[in-house]
Amino acid sequence: MKALIKKELRLSASVLAYIFIAFGLMALIPGYPILCSVFFITLGLFQSFQYAREANDTVFTALLPVAKHDVVKGRFLFTVFIELCGFLLMAAMTLIRMTLLADSVIYRHNALMNANPFFLGMALLLFGLFNLIFVGGFFKTAYNFAKPFVTHIIVCFLLIGVAETLHHIPGLQALNAFGFEHPVLQFSLFLAGLLAYVLLTLLSYNKACKDFEKIDL
Repeated sequence: MKALIKKELRLSASVLAYIFIAFGLMALIPGYPILCSVFFITLGLFQSFQYAREANDTVFTALLPVAKHDVVKGRFLFTVFIELCGFLLMAAMTLIRMTLLADSVIYRHNALMNANPFFLGMALLLFGLFNLIFVGGFFKTAYNFAKPFVTHIIVCFLLIGVAETLHHIPGLQALNAFGFEHPVLQFSLFLAGLLAYVLLTLLSYNKACKDFEKIDL
């Protein structure tokens, strides 16, 4: 399995998947829907899937002396690795905004979503939905990915719109807390997002293994 993961990281991956991790820095941009950083990171992953497909990587990997479910596992582990790298960068930028920049005027007057634990929880939810919709959708055929990615785009931006709207609803202003305001609510929402990410990813992985076993490559 270790050798398979190395292959995913060094041979199957598009360089854009690594470059697009830097979009996690968007969490520092004021006056911008910062959850879009998740979409750009997943766009880099999409480029990797496209690169691997054009190189016929899935068939090549399946011909190696590995089980078919290990082919799926390798691709999922690569996906999760890129997502967590992007998430850690987003979390670092969020911590800077919650501490050093908590009272900055440019963020205090920002009408859009603030960088806080709720934002991080929503980011994890979006990553989990990408794994369910796109990665799981890809392994239904191990070739077609246009429809799953278009579906992901629609769901992603609908949720971004909802997340950007919620704190404008009376009574929900605490979702856009600055610094360490409303810590119980904020960290509860973060944990909910983390749980959703784990469950959605595991659900997608298990279904992808079953779907891939049925495919005659």
